[in-house]
Amino acid sequence: MDDLIGKLTFTEMMYFQLLGERPTPAQTKILDAVLVTLMEHGLTPSAIATRLIYDSCPEAVQAAVAAGLLGVGSTFIGTMEGCAANLEEIISSENQSNTAKSIAQRFRAAKRPIPGFGHPHHRPDDPRSPRLLALAQEAGVPGRHIRALRLLAAEVDAAWGRHLTINATGAIAALLGEIGVPREVARGVAVVSRAAGLVGHIREEQLEPSARHMWEVVVAAVPYAGK
Repeated sequence: MDDLIGKLTFTEMMYFQLLGERPTPAQTKILDAVLVTLMEHGLTPSAIATRLIYDSCPEAVQAAVAAGLLGVGSTFIGTMEGCAANLEEIISSENQSNTAKSIAQRFRAAKRPIPGFGHPHHRPDDPRSPRLLALAQEAGVPGRHIRALRLLAAEVDAAWGRHLTINATGAIAALLGEIGVPREVARGVAVVSRAAGLVGHIREEQLEPSARHMWEVVVAAVPYAGK
């Protein structure tokens, strides 16, 4: 442990744990930016779940965090996994433009949201995405995943007939690909970051409780539909 404790930062150790090698300064900077971006998302379902469970069992912080982490899925936070799969499909193809078009049209025809694109609040563009992509390019990454993302973005706009922003998880999918983090554990990066954010929500709940208010709002707003 003498080679690790006091020698590696948390971000460097995480990269080392995932890939078995020490990251370069650029890889560390990119992974660190990803972890910062994913940590806090306001009162989204995962944070609400954490606050409610903490209110129910304040003696078990881990239970409240675990409840919130169950929400890291294909709708919130964990969508970089699906986006990464699409980017890999583009990169591995002989005609990347045609593949990007095919993917966009496939999702559009199925009337399914395409991972990594669109945002209910950040319109026309998610301000986090250009910052993340610029950071990676400044660091000198190979750029294959970023190019694939931009190709896909153009085809998504064409298929939908309007602009859909590259959201933060779309940009993160490209960044994790650029630094060699496997798609199969991309969501795990979100889980690690989000756990810290949820602990922050628990601390806020301790200082300024809101769970009971949320409960009361739901009771008042949702009519009883039973007979």
